[in-house]
Amino acid sequence: MRPPCEIVVQKVLPAIRAELARIMLSQGLPQQQVANRLGLSKAAVSQYISAKRGGELTFSPQIQEKINELAQSLAGNLTANDAVSSLCVVCKGIQSSGLLCREHLKKQDECTYCLKN
Repeated sequence: MRPPCEIVVQKVLPAIRAELARIMLSQGLPQQQVANRLGLSKAAVSQYISAKRGGELTFSPQIQEKINELAQSLAGNLTANDAVSSLCVVCKGIQSSGLLCREHLKKQDECTYCLKN
């Protein structure tokens, strides 16, 4: 049994974090500040921006726009609760886009759970 949420933990969240880190760094935030805002170590941010982590997925333009908006908010003064809420919106968008289901089917070809929800 491999639930789809396993894909979220293994691929989706790292890909979102990698994209958030790249965007915030491109906006001029120092790597330590990016790490602090994402709740990560500086070493983890380094791995995300070098694609050692989170480099397996690409996002649709709609999801990319949501990630860009989240990065802008994180670069400002977004509260922790609002950051989690915004991240959940991005993740739900990924799920509704079918990306999660396609990734899940790569690992478990007989599953139709994603298609039902």
